Parts: sequence; structure tokens; C-alpha cells
Amino acid sequence: MNYFEIDRVIEELPKSFAAPSATTWFKVSGQARPSIKEYRDKVIELMNNFRSTLFDSYPKNDSSAEFIEYTKKEFEKAVRGVSSGNNKEVEKRFRYFTEYN
Repeated sequence: MNYFEIDRVIEELPKSFAAPSATTWFKVSGQARPSIKEYRDKVIELMNNFRSTLFDSYPKNDSSAEFIEYTKKEFEKAVRGVSSGNNKEVEKRFRYFTEYN
């Protein structure tokens, strides 16, 4: 089965949801200078929250089992990218937040 749409969601998730939400979380919590590890960890936490919501919302059948396995692997790749500093958008948002906040 082709999961093009969910591939785009996972690809854009750090940039469009998790990093902006992490930045907002740090602003609301009064932490203007989190470490890069703290920032990445918050981005990953928010990605994982989204993942849980996504998986909970799909029907429990044979097709969804295949979808969930596929999506778990793609999420793991995206999380590794954020954790290792290889997601350029997350790194850029962190620098902008900590340098220009």
C-alpha cells in the first residue's frame, strides 16, 4: 500500500508542528535558553505525542496493522534525525529561538 500522505506528514512534523510547539513550550515555561539537547528532546516528545494520537485514531484491523508498522519505522527515522542534529529545520529553529529571543 502507498502511504505517500503519511510520509509527508512525518517529514513535515518536526518543522510544522513539533519545533514550533517546543519553542512555544519553552517560552511559556520561561526558559529562554534551553540546551540543544533539551530542545531536541522536547521536539521528540511532541512528535511522540502526535504519533500516539495518530495510532489511537486508526481502526484496529489487518490494514491498520501494516500501516502502523510502516509508520513506526518512519517515525523512528524522523526521531533519529532530530536526536542526532540532522534535521536542519529543527536546528535552525533552535538557533533562531535562542539567539534572537
